[in-house]
Amino acid sequence: MSATEELLTWGLPLGLRDVPAEAQHAACRHLLDGVGLSIVARRTGVADASVNVARGLGGPAEAELLGDDDAISAPAAALADGALVHGIDFDDTHAGGLVHATAVVLPAAFAVGQSVRASGADVLAAAVFGYEVVCRIAMATPHGFHAQGLHATQVAGVFSSAAITAKLTGQNLETATNALGIAGSSAGGLLEFLTTGASTKQLHPGGASMNGILAARLAAEGATGPSTVLEGPHGIFNALSARDADLTAVTGELGSRWEVTRITIKPYPSCQLMHVTLDALRTVLDQIPSADAVQSINAYVHPDSAPTVCEPADVKVRPRTSYDAKFSLPWSVAALIVDGDISVDTYDLDSVQRPAVGDVSARV
Repeated sequence: MSATEELLTWGLPLGLRDVPAEAQHAACRHLLDGVGLSIVARRTGVADASVNVARGLGGPAEAELLGDDDAISAPAAALADGALVHGIDFDDTHAGGLVHATAVVLPAAFAVGQSVRASGADVLAAAVFGYEVVCRIAMATPHGFHAQGLHATQVAGVFSSAAITAKLTGQNLETATNALGIAGSSAGGLLEFLTTGASTKQLHPGGASMNGILAARLAAEGATGPSTVLEGPHGIFNALSARDADLTAVTGELGSRWEVTRITIKPYPSCQLMHVTLDALRTVLDQIPSADAVQSINAYVHPDSAPTVCEPADVKVRPRTSYDAKFSLPWSVAALIVDGDISVDTYDLDSVQRPAVGDVSARV
């Protein structure tokens, strides 16, 4: 039995009665957090491109968008909702897999759940399954997808969405296996936005969620996909990861190890890889009389994190865009020193372009 089949054999019949209270509460907490973030995204307009495109895609009125009474097709709703949850980069993170799980799970569970008129209990059970799928696949090769230049959220997330859809639509093991096999061909999500400061990362979770739904629907119509899509010679671990994969992370302790309980909510609306540095700075912030008093700051950063939040140095010191700043450890450290806090407004473009913060950033 392949790893995909093992996951599905466990997850397709999973009911809330099989999920401990701790895991249920964790899933509810993260889904609620995702809804809250979508409200902020609506107010800032950061996801408007995805919302506008989703509304124009057509199809049956199956699911309402987050924060909207208009119903559109489930795949289109997932596309927009993923951008709404992930748009300000404040959504939760599973550190073991370095994935933003809710930004993929919530759109698929809510959209497909509405389309089949599922109960709240069934949607929650499907979401728990989806959380386990995305986290377990990503953590099987820690930082492996990122080291290959890919966003693990989209790579692993498309399987989560396909699994959620298969579960909520009542697919059998064979069809669901095909669904995840098909989904694997949509795994991707380039990290090249780090080079230019583009906003493509905002689109990754919604794209993964939408494509997972489409994969499951294609499987339901008879399309087939490889059962070995994870571990096969041309599966995602061999094709898309720079590091070896541990399959026991995917299928081990199913039903006893709940990765959804290991997802954490972000304290800052920026890349999690620099949050430990910001936390450390907070402990001594009251000892810094003013930004002008800072001569230099040395931050010790894990080698897996440095390429993302510290390089290239010139761009990190003087970010060009809001997204540049969200992935800049020097600039975020400087902003915390200058402002005394970090909020959603910290990364507005006008804020990012302040010379006072750039001057301090150059000393980090």
